[in-house]
Amino acid sequence: MQEDGAHFRNFTRMSSDDFFYLLESIRDKITRSDTHFRKAITAEERLAITLRYLATGDSFSSLQYLFNVSKQVISKFVPEVCKEIINTLSQHVKVPSTTDEWLKIAEKFNETWNFPHCLGALDGKHIPLQCPINSGSIYYNYKSNFSIVLMALVDGDYNFIFVDVGCQGGVSDGGVFKNCQLYKDMEKNILKFPGCSPLPGRNKEMPYVFVADEAFALTENIMKPYSGRHRKERIFNYRLSRARRIVENAFGIISAVFRVLRKPMLLEPETAKVVVMATICLHNFLRKSHSSRNIYTPDGTFDKEKNGKIIPGSWREGNGDKSSLAPLENVPRKSSISAQNIRAEFTDYFCSHGSVPWQNDYA
Repeated sequence: MQEDGAHFRNFTRMSSDDFFYLLESIRDKITRSDTHFRKAITAEERLAITLRYLATGDSFSSLQYLFNVSKQVISKFVPEVCKEIINTLSQHVKVPSTTDEWLKIAEKFNETWNFPHCLGALDGKHIPLQCPINSGSIYYNYKSNFSIVLMALVDGDYNFIFVDVGCQGGVSDGGVFKNCQLYKDMEKNILKFPGCSPLPGRNKEMPYVFVADEAFALTENIMKPYSGRHRKERIFNYRLSRARRIVENAFGIISAVFRVLRKPMLLEPETAKVVVMATICLHNFLRKSHSSRNIYTPDGTFDKEKNGKIIPGSWREGNGDKSSLAPLENVPRKSSISAQNIRAEFTDYFCSHGSVPWQNDYA
C-alpha cells in the first residue's frame, strides 16, 4: 500500500505512522503462512481490507473485486483482525479508576459546557443487523428492525470511557442499561465517584452525575430532561442538552467515518459486536493520536457554539437522518423524591449562580 497522500488517509482514516504502528502491534497475530497451493494474504493487506470494510461498510462481495481476495477469506479474517485491534487498543477505552480521573472529566464538562458535577454523557443506540439465524424476536426492536444495542458513556473530549455492546435489540430499552456493568458498579458504589459537595455558590450537598435523555430513568446519579415546559424546566433542559451534545457528536462521528455502522450488518450478532467494538477502540485511539487526530476529526468536525448559537459540525453533512443508529425508546419511569430534589437543585443553580447570558434566548 502506498503510504503517502490524501488517498491513503481517506482509505485508512489515519496517518501512515499510526497504520504501521497498528500493523506492527498485531502483525504476529494476523500473519498466516504460505501453503503449497497459494501465497498467504499479508498482514498489511488483512489490516487494509479490514479498515476499508469498517470505513465503507461495503459487502464482502464488493471488497472481493476491489482487492482480488475471495469473500469467503475476507469474511473469515475481518473478525479476526477486529479482535486484535480491540486487544491492542482496548486500553484507550477505560472507565476512570480514581476519584481524580473522574474530577478531571467533571472539570472539562464545567469549563466547556457550564455543567458542574458532570462525569459524562450517557446514551445508547441500536446497531442494525440482518435477521440473525434462529433468533426469533429477541433481536427485534421497537423500530421493527433487528439490532444489537451500543450503550456508551462519553467524556468531555468526545472519548468513549465506557462501552457495552451486544445486548439484544428486543430487550426493553429500560432494561438495557440495567444489564450493563456500569449500572451494576454504580449500584455497588465501587466506581470511586467524587464525594458530594455543593454546586458553586450553593449550600446543598450534591452528588456527581451523568447526563442522559428521556430513555433513561431519573436517579440520584443520572439527570434527564423534564417533560414539562415551565420556564425553569426549559432552562434546565437546555443546559442539559448542551452537555449531552457531546455524546450525540461522538456517535455521529463514528457513524460518519465508520460507515459499516450505517447499514444493517450482514453478520451474526457476536461478529457484529466485535466489529462495533473495533470502531470504538479506533475512535479513541485516533482522537488521542498526534498524527491522526486532525485526519480523523479535522477542525469543524464537531458542533461548535458561539454565544449559545450552535454551529453544526461537518459530520452532519450528508449524514442527516440517514445514520442508522436508532435512539433508544423513550419510556416513562417513576423517580425517587431524592432524585427529583437533586434535579431541582441543578435547576435552581442554572437559574441563579450558574446562569449563562444567552440561555433565555435558547431555552
